[in-house]
Amino acid sequence: MTVSVPKSSVLLPLLTLVSAAVAILALSQPAQLPAELGFLFKPLTTVLILLHAWGRGADQPRLARWLRAGLVCSLLGDIALLWPEQGFLPGLVSFLVAHLCYIVGFCTRVRLGAIRWPFLMFGVIAAMVLGRLWPNVPAALQAPVVVYVVCLASMAAQAWAWWRASTGAPDEPLARWAAWGGTLFVLSDAMLAINKFAGPMEMASFWVLASYWPAQWCIASSLGRARA
Repeated sequence: MTVSVPKSSVLLPLLTLVSAAVAILALSQPAQLPAELGFLFKPLTTVLILLHAWGRGADQPRLARWLRAGLVCSLLGDIALLWPEQGFLPGLVSFLVAHLCYIVGFCTRVRLGAIRWPFLMFGVIAAMVLGRLWPNVPAALQAPVVVYVVCLASMAAQAWAWWRASTGAPDEPLARWAAWGGTLFVLSDAMLAINKFAGPMEMASFWVLASYWPAQWCIASSLGRARA
């Protein structure tokens, strides 16, 4: 089955950028556009990134399946978090599964933990963020939050392990996309968690979403383009 994607290499990124901008302006506090637009354009932006991924990865079918599955789970998480209080736990679970999909996908390129220093680096970052949040995390959410942070840090670390293991190889540019995607995801989720548990951040929605969608775009771009 062949999925049709826009022929222009500029059109899809442009549509994604416009959709993301509308969502951010609608979901910011105070909102710059009608808040109802956020309920449309937030999931639409992730759908466009999923479309970007669907047009790639013919040479990496196992990686492509897992990354697309992760994007679908992320889409479910995006929808859940449109209701920040009621949807927080379902959103957390959806993104947890997304990170597990990404980890499995990156493991198709290099063995889990094949290079250890990225795991140490992101482990330290995760511990620092958890240390700041812990006193304010409700008891009922402590276990899910710890599991989520471990999976998030492992996802980013495994992406970096793929990048460093591929140095000089043909897939190094693709691995670099994955590594920066994982890094931006850690940054985005750290800001989201700090805003929720440690006190409001100024322009939180802007900073969280302005790093979240580039993270997903980078991860999707770690799939190679189909060869002519």
